[in-house]
Amino acid sequence: MRLSKRMSRALRHDPARVGLVLDAQGWAPLDAVCAALRVSRADVEDVVAHGSKQRFEVAGERIRARYGHSLPGHVELPAIDPPAVLFHGTGAATVEAILRDGLRPGARQYVHLSSDEATAREVGARHGRPVVLHVDAGRAAADGHVFLRGNADTWLADELAPRYLRRA
Repeated sequence: MRLSKRMSRALRHDPARVGLVLDAQGWAPLDAVCAALRVSRADVEDVVAHGSKQRFEVAGERIRARYGHSLPGHVELPAIDPPAVLFHGTGAATVEAILRDGLRPGARQYVHLSSDEATAREVGARHGRPVVLHVDAGRAAADGHVFLRGNADTWLADELAPRYLRRA
């Protein structure tokens, strides 16, 4: 298994499996993560620096996943005004339920949105035949929804009602 996937499992989903304890903001001691995953600090820093999805951040001697957690609690990221339109990729099997019920985080802390349609299509392809939804993020933000920036391509939000969604 690639190191980035192992780090995701340890820092986003199941730290206890490798003997880690995360604080309330999702931070773990960097040396403990290296020891738990049996890798060097340089290996971990390489994933942080060169990972295409910018999932992780290091601050001093600590490391955390920036987004994508299925663990309780929230990693605090600053709220940022989103662009007018964001995108959500899903599989064809779930699109009608999403358009009826809205976007919900499911097992994650937040709904994940993409800043471009191509990325959303790639995400949707992980779930079968991809369908891309336009998200009226500008209107949602004006209505009081908070948006967070997970990385350069990923935006995060709590539930979004169907009125903010339409097929691309």
